[in-house]
Amino acid sequence: MSQQVVTRFAPSPTGYLHIGGARTALFNWLFARARGGKFLLRIEDTDRARSTPEATQAILDGMAWMGLDHDGEVVSQFGRAGRHAEVAQQMLKAGAAYKCFATQDEIQTFRDAAKAEGRSTIYRSPWRDAAPETHPDLPHVIRIKAPRDGATIINDAVQGDVTIRNEQLDDMVLLRSDGTPVYMLAVAVDDHDMGVTHVIRGDDHLNNAARQMMIYHAMGWPLPVYAHIPLIHGPDGKKLSKRHGALGTQEYRQMGYPAAGMRNYLARLGWSHGDDEFFTDAQAQAWFDLSGIGKAAARFDFKKLENICGQHMAAMPDAALLHELQSFLDITDQPPLTAPQSALFLDGMYCLKERARTFPELIDKAQFILASRPIEPDDKAAAQLDSVSRGMLKELTPHLQNATWNRDSLEELTTQFAEDRGTKFGKMAGPLRAALAGRSATPSVFDMMLVLGQAETLGRLTDAGQQSG
Repeated sequence: MSQQVVTRFAPSPTGYLHIGGARTALFNWLFARARGGKFLLRIEDTDRARSTPEATQAILDGMAWMGLDHDGEVVSQFGRAGRHAEVAQQMLKAGAAYKCFATQDEIQTFRDAAKAEGRSTIYRSPWRDAAPETHPDLPHVIRIKAPRDGATIINDAVQGDVTIRNEQLDDMVLLRSDGTPVYMLAVAVDDHDMGVTHVIRGDDHLNNAARQMMIYHAMGWPLPVYAHIPLIHGPDGKKLSKRHGALGTQEYRQMGYPAAGMRNYLARLGWSHGDDEFFTDAQAQAWFDLSGIGKAAARFDFKKLENICGQHMAAMPDAALLHELQSFLDITDQPPLTAPQSALFLDGMYCLKERARTFPELIDKAQFILASRPIEPDDKAAAQLDSVSRGMLKELTPHLQNATWNRDSLEELTTQFAEDRGTKFGKMAGPLRAALAGRSATPSVFDMMLVLGQAETLGRLTDAGQQSG
């Protein structure tokens, strides 16, 4: 490809980064990064009531968490209004646009009559071909001259060729009567000026492409490649909404999903590479292509998300997982890990991360690390610590004082201890879990012993044994 690939993500600041928007950003990021291109960010902040610095920051925070770095400065669409108006004036001068003096009342009267008569309600302005000397000195808009016959074909990389009859296109307004540009004009001008080669966006913008193409044609600009991706639906097949659960990336972050897992899951949501479900960022970049995007809407599935996230947590380097865990604690206003706790987490990550799918699950499995003496068992664990069990723990403790502190030795010692008392180690596992973690669901007893170390293990067992009888 001789021309450098340039993609863009152009969200409206709504106060958070929508999960659908995050996937659109991800697809653009993957496509550009895989081809040594540029991935640009433009904030479509022309709606001044909604476009606050806080709303923009929420988008930037969401993209930072997702790991979607962009090239260059963030572009403000509102800040380019002068350039948008300039292009409209160029089109007017070239005869590709015209001044329309029709009032809102006149337009509404036309539409009401057309509706009553069963005609098209697309407004056909009488000012389209009016001679300039007939123009009154009154407020006016500038409209584009849409083609009246034939068809516009959108060569879409995902949807295929989409044909729109030109009789369905109106002479859309480019500049309002106060001189401000409309969204359709701003998008086309910005995409051209930013050198965007591939417009990858939701298929709810498909009809917009035909209208934006009119501006490209009028200005003699080369068209970008359009790729309109299907929207994300909920499990019930309806458009994703609050009733299906979280909508913003920040909510998923606060629920404790790892960013790598979210990237993998969202990439796979509507795009495929054979039967591959789990893959790294490097693989996604190597494999991603527009031809792999399906035409049908993808359905969001929390179970699949959790499964993918679990695989990423298991595969993540321990230090990186600990760093992301500490960020999770910070953004959820939980106490940070102490230095000793962090060290124990690193030592024990091998037995914590294997079956954890989210950071709350990781923390739950690590309660034996986070707990401090004396351990307060929950109700279920406390039931394991009757006088007989406590007595057995008290009797076991001296044997462990002289043990070689590795898995084989500990397994052999405790198994033999149980057999000498006419029982099996399984009968001791519950009391040991209760004594070491205060819970009945924990990593293996031997993993906890190894992570906690000999001194702490003996201390916890001594505490439990001393309360016997």
